[in-house]
Amino acid sequence: MLCQAFHFALMEVESCHPVFTPLYHTASFIGCWVGPRQPITNHSPLLLQVGMATGWGSLLQDEQQLEELARQAVDRALAEGVLLRTLQEPSSSDVVSYAPFTLFPSLVPSALLEQAYAVQMDFNMLVDAVSQNAAFLEQTLSSTIKRDNFTARLFNIYKQVLKEGIAQTVFLGLNRSDYMFQRNADGSPVLKQIEINTISASFGGLASRTPAVHRHVLNVLSKTKEAAKILSNNPSKGLAQGITKAWELYGSANALVLLIAQEKERNIFDQRAIENELLAKNIHVIRRRFEDVFEKGSLDQDRRLFMDGQEVAVVYFRDGYMPSQYSVQNWEARLLLERSCAIKCPDIATQLAGTKKVQQELSRMGVLEMLLPGQPETVARLRATFAGLYSLDMGEEGDQAITEALAAPSQFVLKPQREGGGNNLYGEEMVQALEHLKDSEERASYILMEKIEPEPFGNCLLRPGSPVRVVQCISELGIFGVYVRQGKTLVMNKHVGHLLRTKAIEHADGGVAAGVAVLDNPYPV
Repeated sequence: MLCQAFHFALMEVESCHPVFTPLYHTASFIGCWVGPRQPITNHSPLLLQVGMATGWGSLLQDEQQLEELARQAVDRALAEGVLLRTLQEPSSSDVVSYAPFTLFPSLVPSALLEQAYAVQMDFNMLVDAVSQNAAFLEQTLSSTIKRDNFTARLFNIYKQVLKEGIAQTVFLGLNRSDYMFQRNADGSPVLKQIEINTISASFGGLASRTPAVHRHVLNVLSKTKEAAKILSNNPSKGLAQGITKAWELYGSANALVLLIAQEKERNIFDQRAIENELLAKNIHVIRRRFEDVFEKGSLDQDRRLFMDGQEVAVVYFRDGYMPSQYSVQNWEARLLLERSCAIKCPDIATQLAGTKKVQQELSRMGVLEMLLPGQPETVARLRATFAGLYSLDMGEEGDQAITEALAAPSQFVLKPQREGGGNNLYGEEMVQALEHLKDSEERASYILMEKIEPEPFGNCLLRPGSPVRVVQCISELGIFGVYVRQGKTLVMNKHVGHLLRTKAIEHADGGVAAGVAVLDNPYPV
C-alpha cells in the first residue's frame, strides 16, 4: 500500500496513469505517529526516495509543517465534536479530550468498500433469521453454555422468555459488521469478515464527525480535489431512523426510549449523537443504568415497561455485552427488560445470534441455505466474506483444529465468546491456552479463526500525549446495518454508514474503546 503521507500528491496523476493502482497492493511504506513535543523520525529510504520523487518529501521531512498539520487536525476534531471523556474523569464532561484519529484518511479499495455495503442487508436478514430460530440457537450453543457462564446466563433468560411467551411484536436490529482486507498470494486484497456486533455497536456518532476533519487536513494542504473524495458518512442519523421506526410501530406517542448506559462512559458523545437525532424528532431518551432498572423498573399486567412511572417503547443497550457489566441485580434487571413488550435493541435472541460460536456455525456448508432458503445469491454474497472458522467442541473435529493451530500458530486466532475488544489470543499466548485447554471441555467456550493478514501501510496516528514515532498500520472496516421487523414482516432493512478504525501493527487485538485503534476514514481508490 502507498503511504497516505505522499499518496495524495500521486492522486492527481492516477486518472492518466492506470498502472499506478497496482502499487497499492504491492508496495509497503512507513509513516509516522504524531504526538506532542517529540522529534519526527522516518527510517525508510524507499519512502524518502518515492516521497521526494513526487514532491511530497518536503512535507515528510519538514517536522514543523507536519506538527502544525497535526495541531490543526486536533483543533478541527475538537471543534467537530470528535470527543471522549478522559480516563481520569469518565463520568464527567467537565474536561474532555479528542478521540484518537489518523492524520490522513487511509486507502481502501473501492470495490471492497462497495462489497461490504452490498452484503450488509444480507447480514441484517441473516442475524434476524438466526434470532427467530430457537432450535438452531439451542443446538449451536449447547456445548458453549456448558462451559461459558456468561453465555449460559444469557441463554437462560432467553429460555425463560420463550417459555413465558415473547411479549414484544416489533424487533429492532442495529448492528455493525467488521472486516479486514486479507492479502492474497498475488498481493490483491479480499474482504473477510472479522465479526458482527449485534449489541452496543459503537462509534456511529463519532464516525459521522470525522470526515470534516480529514477534509480540513487535505484542504490545508491545498488538496481540494482529494478532500472532495472523502465520503460523507452519517451512521448516527441512520441508527436513529431505525429507533424512530421501532418507536412509531410501538404506537404510544408519550412513550420514551430507554438507553441502558454504563455509569463510567467515556464514549458518551458517540451516544449523544443518536440521542440528539431522536430529540430532533421529538422522541425523548432517558439514560439509566441496570441498577436503576432493578430499583425503579416495573411491568404492568400487559407487560408494558415503565421506568420512573413513564412508559418505555424502546430499550437501547449501550451496556450488557461483557460479564463484568452484570451483578446479580443487573441480571434481574435484564430479565425484567426481556420479559416486557418494549422493543429491545437487541433482544436477547439477537445478542446470542452475535456470539462467536454462532458465527463459526454459520460458516458450515448448508447452514446458510437452511436459514435463508431459496436465496442462493444472498448466500453466495455472505459466504464470500467468511474467513476460516473452526469449532473446538470435544471430538475429532475440535482435536483436528487444535492440532493445526498448534502446528501453525501464526495462522490462527483463538476467540472466546466476548465482545468489547482485547479478548482474543494470538501467537504464544494462544499456544499456551490451547495446550491448557486441549483435553478440557472448557475448550468448547472458544472458537478458532483463520488469522487475517492485511497489507500494512503507513499513517500518522494522533493520540493525546503520545510520542512521535514511525508506525505501520492495518485497518478494520465496519458497516452499520439497521433492520426493523413487525411480526414476520421486515419493514426496514438498510445500511446506514461505515466506520474505519486503524491501529499500529504491533497491537494484535483491540479497538478504539480498548485504547488500541484510532478513528479513520476510507479514501476510496
